[in-house]
Amino acid sequence: MTISNVDYDAIVIGAGFGGIYQLHTLRDELGMNVRVFEKGSGIGGTWWWNRYPGAMSDTESPYYRFSWDEDLLQDWSWDHTYIHQPEILSYIDAVVDRWDMRKDIQLDTEITSLVYDEKSDTWTAGSNNGETWTARYVVTALGLLAAVNIPDIPGRDSFQGRIVHTAQWPADLDLHGKRVGVVGTGSTGTQFIVAASKQVEHLTVFQRNPQYSVPSGYAPVTPEEVAEYKKRWPEIWKQVRNSGVAFGFDESTIATTDVTPEQREQIFEDAWNRGNGFYFMFGTFSDLAVSAEANEHAADFIRRKIAQVVKDPEKRRLLTPTLPYAKRPLCNNNYYDVYNQDNVELVSILENPIVEITPTGVKTADGNLHELDVLVFATGFDAVDGNYRRMNMVGRGGETIDEHWADAPTSYLGVATPGFPNLFMILGPNGPFTNLIPSIEVQVEFITQLIQRAETDQIVIEATQEAEDEWTETCRTIADFTLFPKTDSWIFGANIPGKKHSVMFYLAGLGAYRGVLAELEAANYKGFSLKPKLVPAA
Repeated sequence: MTISNVDYDAIVIGAGFGGIYQLHTLRDELGMNVRVFEKGSGIGGTWWWNRYPGAMSDTESPYYRFSWDEDLLQDWSWDHTYIHQPEILSYIDAVVDRWDMRKDIQLDTEITSLVYDEKSDTWTAGSNNGETWTARYVVTALGLLAAVNIPDIPGRDSFQGRIVHTAQWPADLDLHGKRVGVVGTGSTGTQFIVAASKQVEHLTVFQRNPQYSVPSGYAPVTPEEVAEYKKRWPEIWKQVRNSGVAFGFDESTIATTDVTPEQREQIFEDAWNRGNGFYFMFGTFSDLAVSAEANEHAADFIRRKIAQVVKDPEKRRLLTPTLPYAKRPLCNNNYYDVYNQDNVELVSILENPIVEITPTGVKTADGNLHELDVLVFATGFDAVDGNYRRMNMVGRGGETIDEHWADAPTSYLGVATPGFPNLFMILGPNGPFTNLIPSIEVQVEFITQLIQRAETDQIVIEATQEAEDEWTETCRTIADFTLFPKTDSWIFGANIPGKKHSVMFYLAGLGAYRGVLAELEAANYKGFSLKPKLVPAA
């Protein structure tokens, strides 16, 4: 199937969950010559890079795995309700070895440029070491959360201790007995805080906005419970793929107005005891994300839980959110309890901003110098489009991805963008906001169908501008129907200074998204231009 004047039929960038599944479908199902390039020194994507204390998925164990390898579903097991980073990495390694993928994955190779040649309908990928390769198709599996965000704080380079980002955790860093500061209290930050508080001599948490966090429900599971899941895999994955957030539970169809105040309180209490952030937001009531009144009921419940747990009045005040409960939902066991420890200090940088980093610590506006041995940035990522903009991507007519996305990152279906033919994105802008692995599988399978169609009919596939504009408007309309745009969140780019807040996800759920893809496929891939190749296959 290889054209004589290209190095590969397809190049895949990134060796996380998306990249390795895409390698499998193109190589093992379509018989294509595929090369995966990964900038890290190991396979695993997000889970290779994020090795900070406490790192784990906040999707429950049964649903944070591939569904496509039925034998591995039976062979692989778990012993707790959630999977920590080392276990996830072991699982990914097992998949790669099981399917003999390592021979087609090139590590320590960062793709820094992608340039489209209109005369040959091919892409040239350039790397950080000066090498180049050509291919007819490119699939970017760059990950939603990969381009790290490190705040530019005055004096940062003067610090004599160690500065680390949670996504660049060094293997030799031991926090035991050290004075540690952490900036950021999002999903990563709260996980780190819970774990690090048990290791460090003193932990200073620099918090911008207080968070709503519910218990995760992290606990052991029995072999019998695991065996029961394994009996029900077909039923489980059908439910996951047809649900909204794809977290393995049925989203609630009951509104807060359908029950009495006492019943509402009990439902919240049961969800609190069960655990999981997405379950609390979407499994309790159907209107928490769309009704301000309903949302306030949930927010008030969590605030009262904070008041019950946190003993110090000032810490309690600082930890109590006042904004809507409308960010990506968080869950951690005993997050608020951490602030009852004598070795944990809380600084609100909203009220008392960081002025500078000195050689010995962090100085805040009140003149206090917080002396530290280690400063950790849990400040997240330039999400969704950050990794694309750090690459020199040049499409049709010499247009760069930065130029195409001058106003905001956009795509058609989260998988393609006009002006970049035969280039497909896994988890691109305005893809579904769900448990990521089921979304990855759905998108990889759709991309594989597109490439198979292109190979069979000898065509070039490209999203149309009209289709991208309509999809962007669809995503914006859905987002505006919810409360999520009313808070500053990374899911709208609000965590990056100077970045325009824009819709970056399809919020109608995975089941609805799959329905859209099925309709487009039935309509001869409506929204895509299907043009004959200029250079036929040899």
